[in-house]
Amino acid sequence: MTDLFLAIFLSSLIFVLFKVFPRFKIDTFQAIVFNYISAFLCGYILYGSELNEEAWENTNWIFYVVLAALLFISLFVLMGKSAQKNGMAITSVAVKMSMAVSVLGMVFIYNEQLPFLKILAILLAFSGVILVSFSKKSSDSKQQTWWMLLILFFGSGILDLLLNYVQKTQVDVISTALFSAFGFGIAGLIGLGILIAQIIRRKTRIEFRNVIGGVILGVPNFFSIFLLMRAYNSVTWSDSSVLAVINVAVVCISTLCGTLIFSEKISWAKGLGLCCSLLAIYLFYLVN
Repeated sequence: MTDLFLAIFLSSLIFVLFKVFPRFKIDTFQAIVFNYISAFLCGYILYGSELNEEAWENTNWIFYVVLAALLFISLFVLMGKSAQKNGMAITSVAVKMSMAVSVLGMVFIYNEQLPFLKILAILLAFSGVILVSFSKKSSDSKQQTWWMLLILFFGSGILDLLLNYVQKTQVDVISTALFSAFGFGIAGLIGLGILIAQIIRRKTRIEFRNVIGGVILGVPNFFSIFLLMRAYNSVTWSDSSVLAVINVAVVCISTLCGTLIFSEKISWAKGLGLCCSLLAIYLFYLVN
């Protein structure tokens, strides 16, 4: 259970760091690029010794690393575009509700049992995420670009499924830590290419505070993915339950941090959503 609790804590910490960045005038895209690079270095320095000859003889894992890296960077860029076009609230709902794709995908792919309590827990989890993310401003945008929301919804769910599949099929060839590190490394190279192109076109310039922000973000980001993948094996629950509990718990903790640290108000919808989310976690615990 330690992997599960640490994955929840670090994933929540990432949301807090993103919230803090504007206060220090940190450019989010630059921070993300350097975050990927520092996450790669963190993983490779700590776990590079786990790379063996078998990994280079059986190179099927490289395809999955590249796919994960493309999803990492493309979903982030699209998330930023969607927040500008559709609004932050509705973009947040699309990303968080991608849990439906990954959880239901795991249930059907791995033929997991669906007792009544688990169905009720999943429904409560979805309801909780929607209510916590609810905002009256989400309908104010007149020029919503729905294709972005659809790609974020399915893309984020596919990424979760991909990480779960790799944990089940590729860890005999390459360790979870190194898979995560290489995924972040390739995503960092792609992001660095985009950043260099922006610098050449004089659209931006690298600032030291953005590099520092990226390094600070990179360490928890690496371990949040690494521990999520490891939790699929170390926790005795079904994979869909692990993923659902992590997603719902992160939503709850992020909301509470927003209230306690950043003085955000809890509306009736958020309050009800938190209650649904906590009840969903308890039901997942009972089922497993």
